[in-house]
Amino acid sequence: MADQLTAVVAGPDERGLGEELAALGVEIARIDGLVTAAKLEDAGIADADLFVLTDVEEATGIPIAKELNPDVRIVTYASRSLPEFVATVADLAVDPDLLDPATVAEELLADETDPDDETDPDDETDQ
Repeated sequence: MADQLTAVVAGPDERGLGEELAALGVEIARIDGLVTAAKLEDAGIADADLFVLTDVEEATGIPIAKELNPDVRIVTYASRSLPEFVATVADLAVDPDLLDPATVAEELLADETDPDDETDPDDETDQ
């Protein structure tokens, strides 16, 4: 079985995306207030699979998170658009008015556990 997925959730999570991810087995670390390198490190960004930002005012945390973990998947869940200087760094931007947190959480996990990546060692068919 794969290791447990981890996510760092930064900003107010009024719609409960962090709780939805946790309900699906994702380990959640939270950052309140300013998103700084020190807070990202303390939250475990170096080993995180996802960085979820719910406050675009803290968008400067996106390039910091990518610098600390180039493989982390950046997801914003906010009604406002990202500033242009970080818009291309984010992997996914979702408007909470368009998709509820349960749907977003399910889709994020479906992407992380892509069944196309799994192989069956007992399958001897050549294709």
